[in-house]
Amino acid sequence: MANLAAIERIVAAKRTLPGALLPVLHDIQEALGHIPPESVPLIARELNLSRAEIHGVISYYHHFRQTLPGRHLVRICCAEACQAVGGEALAEHARTRLEGSDLTLEPVYCLGLCAIGPALQIDETTLHAHVTPEKFDALMAALAADK
Repeated sequence: MANLAAIERIVAAKRTLPGALLPVLHDIQEALGHIPPESVPLIARELNLSRAEIHGVISYYHHFRQTLPGRHLVRICCAEACQAVGGEALAEHARTRLEGSDLTLEPVYCLGLCAIGPALQIDETTLHAHVTPEKFDALMAALAADK
């Protein structure tokens, strides 16, 4: 499988780093879009860790995904500053709107736009501030039109 070959290369390149697990997981997710479950035994064997340790790290950090994301990744800030200005209502609105869509919704715990929240990020680069449910709908309509 091509993914396993890529994973083997990533692990080989990072294996000698102190605390290599996190850099390995980040690189795998960057390369493949997620951390495939079949990679866990390989990573465990190569880093001399248990599968439980690998799974524990993957499941502990919200950043890591075990399935491929949708066509676009939408992250909504769930930190206190955004919550204070309507972030929870925005997140609930987003969950309702994106249910069954080809977009992936993920919570994130700070996008650095604390003074101008609620905030969201589309994919890895596009940040939006002062996001209302109406602004969210317009952003998602623009993504849908961009198919």
